[in-house]
Parts: sequence; structure tokens; C-alpha cells
Amino acid sequence: MSFNTLLLTEEDAVATITLNRPEKRNAISYELIDELLRALGEVERYSAQVLVITGAGPAFCSGMDLDNLRNITSRSEADNLKDSETMARLFRSIYEFPKPTIAAVNGPALAGGCGIATLCDFTIAAENAKFGYTEVRIGFIPAIVSSFLIMQVGEKIARDLLLTGRVIEASEAKRLGLVNDTVPPDNLMQWCTDLATTLKHNSPASLVATKKLLASFLRPELDRNIEMAIRENARIRTTQDFREGVTSFLEKRKPHWTGK
Repeated sequence: MSFNTLLLTEEDAVATITLNRPEKRNAISYELIDELLRALGEVERYSAQVLVITGAGPAFCSGMDLDNLRNITSRSEADNLKDSETMARLFRSIYEFPKPTIAAVNGPALAGGCGIATLCDFTIAAENAKFGYTEVRIGFIPAIVSSFLIMQVGEKIARDLLLTGRVIEASEAKRLGLVNDTVPPDNLMQWCTDLATTLKHNSPASLVATKKLLASFLRPELDRNIEMAIRENARIRTTQDFREGVTSFLEKRKPHWTGK
């Protein structure tokens, strides 16, 4: 299977998905979402025991693609709802992927990119990586990722990160529990390879069963929260603040919020 926005390779029972839009800082486009979902399906069918997700170039994933942002404000209510459902499916597919997943975060992971990075079983970050749920800065809402984040780091930290939209260093991300380890940039992929080797020494059947069990514990709560998040994600796109946030971001000026 060929892809335009990512690379899919397999070696020594480790599959690697590389977000491959370095000229766009691996920004999330509709095409990338579709291809990432297809790639996950491919890896699930592979004999590979471990999945690594990383980014090409200096960034892991910078969030929503600018061309997509330009078009969002003119999309219909049905389109907005479909977009939200698709993003929820992507995040959940990563979170509940049956094989162990490792995010090798080679650079900034922002907004949706931060979600992709932190929903893997293991998040290993280069020391110069940065993390942030920056949606509120453009009048958007980190609705879907919040369903997962609050379980990962607790309510107080989730409120801090989601309401301020601040960008944090890899060291703070580790302290808060978003990141398992930080390593020198040149050592990132070797560190992830070593971790994958450790995982491969375990029973594949046990790993799959353990992941399935862990996912089942919070599934009812997650089902309910994501359903609400999808509706809010679609609704916020119809507000004046969202349109102003996107416009000001694209025009590189300060937004003039109305609160509507």
C-alpha cells in the first residue's frame, strides 16, 4: 500500500509509521488522517509485534494543516460532525491499538499532534521536543483529546494544559506524566529500538490481552466522554470566536475575541 503523507516500514518485527510532510512540519491534513488510519489497519494485520510512530524532519507534528484551517470555517454542520467523528476514531485507534505502541517524538508535538504523541503506550521524547494543547489560542476546543488526557494526568493538570494552551518542554512533560523518558535527540530512535526489543521478548498474546484488558476498564466512561466531545468539537466551529481565531492565526495578528 502506498501513501502520500507518511512512510510505513517494517524491520525485525517492528513497524514504523513516519509522518512524512516535513515541509509542513507534519501537519495534520484530511489526507494524513485517512492514511494514518489505513496504516494502522495495515500494521494490525502485519506480523510486527510493536509499532513506532515518529515524524520526518525537525517536527513530530505541528497540529492542523493551514489549508485545512482555511476551509474549516466554511464547512457544513454535517461535515464538521463527520470531521470530529473521524478525529475521534483516529485517537481511539491509537489509544486502543492491539499491539504495543511507541511515539518517538523528535520535535514539537502540538494540538492534534500532541494527542497522537501522548496516546501511544510509550512516549519517548527528544530533549528538545515540545508539547502543547494549543487549541484555545485560536478559538478552538481540545475536546476529543481531553477525554484521554484527564485519565492520563488527572483533572488539575489537564485543566492547566487545556485552558492555558501553553507549550511545555519535554522535561516538564515527563514530570507531568505525558512522557515516559527524555533522551538526547541523536539517541531517540536507538532508545525506541531498545524499548521495542524489550517488548518483543514478551509473549505477543499476553501483550495483546493486557492491552485489551486495560482498554476495557475505562471504556464505558470513554464512550460517554467522546460522544460529548464530538458534539462540542463540531459546535465550536460555528462560533464567531473560532472564525476570528482561525482568521487571525492565518493573518498572523492578535485575535479580537467577542466571546460568541
